[in-house]
Amino acid sequence: MKKKLAIIVAAVLMLATLAGCGSSSSAPASAASTPASSTAAAASDLNIAVFYYNYSDVYISSVRNKMDEQLNALGVTFNNYDGAGNQAQQTDQINTAITNGANLLVVNIVETSSPDAAQNAVDAAKAAGIPIIFFNREVTDDVVKSYDKCAFVGTDAAEAGHMQGTMISDYLLANYDKVDLNGDGVISYVMFKGQEGNKEAEYRTQYSVEDADKALVAAGKKELAFYDANNASKYLVDQNGSWSAAAATNYMDTILAEYSEANGNMIEMVIANNDDMAQGAISSLQTAGYNLGTGKDGKTIPVFGVDAVDSAKQLIQEGKMTGTIMQDADGMAKTIVTLVGNVKNGAALMDNTSSFNVDQGVAKIRVPYGVYTG
Repeated sequence: MKKKLAIIVAAVLMLATLAGCGSSSSAPASAASTPASSTAAAASDLNIAVFYYNYSDVYISSVRNKMDEQLNALGVTFNNYDGAGNQAQQTDQINTAITNGANLLVVNIVETSSPDAAQNAVDAAKAAGIPIIFFNREVTDDVVKSYDKCAFVGTDAAEAGHMQGTMISDYLLANYDKVDLNGDGVISYVMFKGQEGNKEAEYRTQYSVEDADKALVAAGKKELAFYDANNASKYLVDQNGSWSAAAATNYMDTILAEYSEANGNMIEMVIANNDDMAQGAISSLQTAGYNLGTGKDGKTIPVFGVDAVDSAKQLIQEGKMTGTIMQDADGMAKTIVTLVGNVKNGAALMDNTSSFNVDQGVAKIRVPYGVYTG
């Protein structure tokens, strides 16, 4: 009897030991079945896909550098993708990244003239159950509202145009006679537009001139005059939608072949939607003997841009460029990474944003602009 009891006790102890080993080495069934986009998985296995509309864009390159630094500091896995200005290519990249296990999308959308591309990206993220953050290039409120794990980080598109207009009028009212090369009492200008149908480009093109005109007229001066009276749109656009220096250089080379001080019709001011195009115009002006810098021979044509990239700030410090509106690449990256951190930590996408400028009724965060004149 004692022998049988000992055998029974031993068997019970063995079963208890086996049961204990099983509970410590495997997760509960409910946790094992939790989807990758859930709080627990996002916190431990975050795999971020970051899509840039075009690596060649100078400002976007600045954002990418800052993002890389901050995502590395956050200790997360991420992969960058270059859309190269091609929406079909970027859409393929998004779909492939999801298939390969990305569980957070950060998207600088290529196509902004229609909401379709952004909506398709949201639909793909929603089908996979993963968050999506758009940045820089504006998407519509309806796109953001279509998914509760969608947000946008960018600027107030109109603000840059208004600020550029104020910067231009302030400069002209302080230097009017110097800028008015032919002394006709009117400042002739050229406007370089980055892209048709892009909200930022549209507002910068419109408000920079409108606001400058209002201030000039209030001070008893005439409105600005686009150099080519036959151009009803009053701008020259990068036909590739790339906001590129090359486009501005090519346009400016053509202009300067016909418009000059000798002919009494020299371009007296350059306004550009971004710093890259401003720098392209400066390159052409320098070939013609202008904008050579402080202490150098020759006159300087005022050139205004947007972004405050390092190369533009250097030109301003050297007296070769007049001013730019600062689009804060570091601030943009920090704001995006705040949302990434929320996903990493299992919080809601828009948690920890009370200190940011958030649109009412929609998950859009606005990073403020600044003025840079050296």
